[in-house]
Amino acid sequence: MLLRLQHFRHVVGSASPHGAAAQAKLTLVAASFCIFLIHLDFFALSLALPRMASELHTSPTNLHWVLSAYLLAQAAFLIPGGRLGDILGRKRILMAGLVIFGLCSLGVALAPNAGTAIAFRTVQGVGSAVIFPLAVAIVTNAFPAERVKRAIGYAYGIGAVSMALGPPFGGGITELVVWRVVPLVNVPLSIITIAIVAAGVRESRGPTVPRSIDLPGLALVAAGIALVTLAVDLTSTWQQPLATAGIAVVGLLTLAAFVQRERLAKYPLVKLDLFRNRPYVIVTLMGTVANTAMVIGVFGSTVYLQQGDGRSPFAAGLILLAASVGVGVAGPIAGRLGEHLNIPAVMGVSAAIGGIGLFMVSLGGGLGSYLPGLALFGLSYGVGYTMSNIGTQSVVARELVGEASGVTLAIVVGVAGLGVAAAATLIDIQSRSVGLTEAIEDTLRWTAAGSIVASGLLLLFARRRP
Repeated sequence: MLLRLQHFRHVVGSASPHGAAAQAKLTLVAASFCIFLIHLDFFALSLALPRMASELHTSPTNLHWVLSAYLLAQAAFLIPGGRLGDILGRKRILMAGLVIFGLCSLGVALAPNAGTAIAFRTVQGVGSAVIFPLAVAIVTNAFPAERVKRAIGYAYGIGAVSMALGPPFGGGITELVVWRVVPLVNVPLSIITIAIVAAGVRESRGPTVPRSIDLPGLALVAAGIALVTLAVDLTSTWQQPLATAGIAVVGLLTLAAFVQRERLAKYPLVKLDLFRNRPYVIVTLMGTVANTAMVIGVFGSTVYLQQGDGRSPFAAGLILLAASVGVGVAGPIAGRLGEHLNIPAVMGVSAAIGGIGLFMVSLGGGLGSYLPGLALFGLSYGVGYTMSNIGTQSVVARELVGEASGVTLAIVVGVAGLGVAAAATLIDIQSRSVGLTEAIEDTLRWTAAGSIVASGLLLLFARRRP
């Protein structure tokens, strides 16, 4: 199959319109496989957390670091990941990210304890940080400007099939075999994806991008994010309030130092001028609201269905299929809506509708409210998340698409990682007084209300004249 793909790449590698169109389609397939791999890993492993925690002798709320550490490492390295692709070649760096992702998946599968699993998940997050922005960037580079939005929407839609497969797959494998098979499946999938990228993607670079990376800035932003998240996690025990507050303050000061560093650096990691672009800021913030609420909803629902409601991993996966199918359908819908409607307006409305769906889930009224609530919040938040990637690509120069995608995804994913840590901490604290089930329901209600209020305020801000 690989030889056929390589031969096809050679045949379509001409400058003819037909050849360019065929090459673009191959690139779209490669990007879709990349997104498929990342989403399958997240949704499948989420269902394995309770069993994973039991075998590794910790609690599901403590094992949220399997998600949080992954998301935070991803957030810290999304920006340099996109920049490395712009500098050294998007195809080459994308393949390197896939190698890291596959090897670390093997490490998670073989981990003897929770600490080792979390360590491998952290490095795996670095690999995904390279894959995600460059999967978007190679599509933007391959398609003409008038077709980019729809192409990205299709990439997310095709890739999001794994969101539908992820919950029943992760739950079923965990229940019928063992949770370690869930991350192990990433290894052959990574090899297949590398082969498709090698055969179907042309190398591209950003010729005007500076040939250096701000390493001090990278160290500051990674340390700042880690310290703030650690402080959030420590509040669950609150045994040393002064130390916890001190860690939080140091983390915030480190992030402030990062901003100052970027103002003075000759070749900054993040161009702060980007945040003077009002449409870019609005789209990024709305995508952040949607993705944070979606990730908290999936995490809370997973623990609720298995630990609170007593369902098996496979049964929980089948129920969560309603949300994951909604997210999968959202990709193509977002691509088409982005071509014809005002993107911030659609994102604001979809986030508000997603909040209604998440509130329905928080009612705990059985499958009659749970299934439609999951479907509604999956579809609505999925539209908002996908549109954040589509919208940002419309307001930057094509040679900087990797960097811009990295900055947006860093914010969207980083805040989601903090959100999961905060939600797990809140659930842990509340469960001591009201029980686990009610604690999760309260947390989901607050998340739903927050997404509705935040999306409404951002929509009002977007409608103001500059």
